[in-house]
Amino acid sequence: MDVRTEADVAHVAAAIGDPSRAKVLLALAGGGALPASALAAEAGVSNSTISGHLAKLLEARLLTVELDGRHRYYRLATTDVARALEQLALIARPLPVRSLNADTRAKALLRARLCYDHLAGRLGVAVMGALLEKGILAAEQTGAGAEATDITYVLTPLGREELTAFGVGTERLPRRRASVRFCVDWAEQRHHLAGALGAAFTARLFALEWLRHGRYRRVVRLTDAGREGLATAFGVPVDQVT
Repeated sequence: MDVRTEADVAHVAAAIGDPSRAKVLLALAGGGALPASALAAEAGVSNSTISGHLAKLLEARLLTVELDGRHRYYRLATTDVARALEQLALIARPLPVRSLNADTRAKALLRARLCYDHLAGRLGVAVMGALLEKGILAAEQTGAGAEATDITYVLTPLGREELTAFGVGTERLPRRRASVRFCVDWAEQRHHLAGALGAAFTARLFALEWLRHGRYRRVVRLTDAGREGLATAFGVPVDQVT
């Protein structure tokens, strides 16, 4: 029987630590799969160079590869990789903005983006706050007073009813994944909704065409119908965050 030892953090950190490989991982942080040529463009390297970077990320189990005929598509290995990237962003210095296009992209990412398969940015944090305010989610802490430690969120009976009516099948959420989780949003330093519920809620927003993919990778934008719908259905203060 294998004995679990300390995690080899250095090995994973080394794989992430190269700027080009970090750009590859961030390009995939929206949950999609991309070919090597697209990842080379994102990383700013040649097609011949990207193969070595992808091999290192595969070896570190940060990526998986999918075959479609003669084509190979890469994606993040698990949702935990996306969560780790989000957490690293909390302590990382911001990259310098050197062009108008980079400035526009950075501002769009701050407003609303995908964190793997769920909503993040100012809009994601505002949605989380509205769900708590409306009683759809409830916060729970371990311990009390000065002894309080970890915070968790639970879906309330009211929330189950409200979200089912909204078209989010809470009874059909994947059992292999925690239903209600959160990420600490790297830009807002507050929580946005993750887990199976966060993914299902975001998928419903796309299905309703309240959300659409934006001009830049990972960026999403709220449509006019989405602005009205989120404000009416959940009290999200969309005018303050988008």
